[in-house]
Amino acid sequence: MADDLASLFKTGLVLECEDVPKKEKLKKLLVDVGGPDPLTIVTNAGNVGSRTVGMRVVVACVGAELRDGEKVKRAPVGGVTSEGMLCDGPMLGWAGGGQGTAALLPERFAPGDAPPSSRPRADGAAESSADASSPAAPVAKSTGPGVDALFEKKMSKEEKKAALAAKRAAKKAAKEAAEGDKKGDEGDDDDGAP
Repeated sequence: MADDLASLFKTGLVLECEDVPKKEKLKKLLVDVGGPDPLTIVTNAGNVGSRTVGMRVVVACVGAELRDGEKVKRAPVGGVTSEGMLCDGPMLGWAGGGQGTAALLPERFAPGDAPPSSRPRADGAAESSADASSPAAPVAKSTGPGVDALFEKKMSKEEKKAALAAKRAAKKAAKEAAEGDKKGDEGDDDDGAP
């Protein structure tokens, strides 16, 4: 995939974003990837919308081979021909970033540039020479109005289940403690006084 990162995975600048008619979650993007003409890309990435115009994303161009072995093809999606796809962090082998969330890049990446081998720092600090297996750098706060939410880590399905189970266990423990206190209070009232 290292050769593909240089040739078929590119930095793209989102020029336009509009809803696909009659398709609730699909967005049609016009993305400059450094070629003579911008590409039309259809996506359902949750962090893509009108606020994404002017931002940089990672694009898998037609012919790119994904980590699961599938090749990107020009294909109709929601009635619109898509000429590539937006990549998320796991597709690129990056630590951090949620699946189904478009990987965003800082402004220092020009359209057509190869994406980095690990998730770049959003705060503009120099990147270390650490390999992709090292933990992702912390994301700076105050990246701009309305932009912070784009860089927040979303919980995975397993994390959501674990959080819900912990919440239920805490609620059950609190309820049992309250019932124990209530029974204890009732026993205190029966002290044998007339």
